[in-house]
Amino acid sequence: MRLLGLDPGLQKTGWGVVEAEGSRLRHVANGVVTSNAKRPLSDRLVELYSGLSEVIADWKPHSCAVEETFVNKNPTSTLKLGQARGIALLVPAQAGLDVAEYTPNHVKKSVVGAGHAAKEQVDAMVQILLPGVKINGPDAADALAVAICHAHHVGHQASIGSKLA
Repeated sequence: MRLLGLDPGLQKTGWGVVEAEGSRLRHVANGVVTSNAKRPLSDRLVELYSGLSEVIADWKPHSCAVEETFVNKNPTSTLKLGQARGIALLVPAQAGLDVAEYTPNHVKKSVVGAGHAAKEQVDAMVQILLPGVKINGPDAADALAVAICHAHHVGHQASIGSKLA
């Protein structure tokens, strides 16, 4: 199963694609969709929409997961991030994908084993779980962690389903 993980951001939205076969994971691709901070918000959201649409068209995932975001101290930044997150939820849903959401602590616990792991620990575990991966920046690393978390969750659901059948 090919899974897409997204780490939403207005300036940079990280994405990562992994393939899961049983408990085995394989890196497929990763990157970042950017928007131009000098352009109006509406144009920036279109840039994210177009970029994520292209990622889905290129890599054809079967399912998607998006990292939830915590509220920032700055309400304006929180609102803008929420709008970028809306695009990250909309694009895969519009493509017919199931979209799961995971909190940052859930992602960290799934990948590292501790919900309050440091960013460096998450990055290191992503590289261990996906040997030979070349990560295109911290936003892409976070997105790969979301995809790995989703793979664990989907795999767990499949395991339960097969036991019930």
